[in-house]
Amino acid sequence: MDFALTEDQRFIQESARAFLADAAGPDAQRAAVESATGFDEKLWTSLAAEMGFTGLMVPEAFGGSGLGAVEMALVLEETGRTLAAVPFFETAVLAVQAVLAAGSEAQKADLLPRLASGELKASFAGTAKRPTVDTGRLTGEATFATFGHIADLFVVATDDGTLIALPADTPGLTVQPLPALDRTRRFARLTFDCAVPDDALLGGVGGAGAAIERVLTIGAGLLAAEQTGGAQFCLDSTVEYSRQRVQFGRAIGSFQAYKHMLADMMVLIEASRSAAFYAAAAIDEDGPELAEACHVAQAWAADCFRHCSGEAIQLHGGIGFTWEHHAHLYFKRARATSSWLGTPERHREALARIILQENA
Repeated sequence: MDFALTEDQRFIQESARAFLADAAGPDAQRAAVESATGFDEKLWTSLAAEMGFTGLMVPEAFGGSGLGAVEMALVLEETGRTLAAVPFFETAVLAVQAVLAAGSEAQKADLLPRLASGELKASFAGTAKRPTVDTGRLTGEATFATFGHIADLFVVATDDGTLIALPADTPGLTVQPLPALDRTRRFARLTFDCAVPDDALLGGVGGAGAAIERVLTIGAGLLAAEQTGGAQFCLDSTVEYSRQRVQFGRAIGSFQAYKHMLADMMVLIEASRSAAFYAAAAIDEDGPELAEACHVAQAWAADCFRHCSGEAIQLHGGIGFTWEHHAHLYFKRARATSSWLGTPERHREALARIILQENA
């Protein structure tokens, strides 16, 4: 696969970087973390309505930009760099892909324009414990529904392969915010005891198993771009600190051991970025390499982000361990995302199964 960014893609990347550096900078990040909801409503409005990024992967016929996963990966790297406290990934990737994969034409016409415009903030319920649906009724619990406490729409995956687009105000649906390790992407527990309207079913009862798997696979591949952005910020901020902090009459960045640790971080990040963009290109091609590329990207990027966020704390010294410093926010995001859509071990196991099937 020959891959290079086009002029238009570079423009999207530069626009996203400039916009998020201003709208989701350290002050906005800290304000969101310390707020009751952990949600930056102003950033969400700008990201969706002004920049149009929520509709990047929505076809033009449904009010979106009609672009692909590569363009989305470029934006996600920048949202990961700033830990943007909005349900962008949940809405623009998971919800959009679920509707595209399993929705009818009527459901697409109803949901996609509202997702693209940011009118609907979505949460995906189905990455951990899942509810069950029987005789038109949804019961049970779903855990780890990110931004569930402020969502307008829940895309719910059940154990029997049913996919449901459920409005947040559905009678019988209870949302309980949970204490969060990652305060920039908070979780909620959903409790269901509600009727499921026929028009809320994406693909029919038990008919969306393949769609659910596709959504989670594409999500894992694109999450790698967000994780790469977080890791890159860890490196950039540590390099900047190494130039300012003086010890024994020298900037600490001049010490060889310190340089080696920074170099190791850079190598991991460059490999992570390559894997993430290869996955995005494979998603756009929608060929046989899609699943393999996404599993590789997620396994590598998750490990990379965890390593780099941990090194950033160590290399910042005592200040890196304080609540006031940003380093712990990236460390917690790295830990949370490394298990959200499957652990690195799980993705390596999935990759091994693919390889064994190919060689069978």
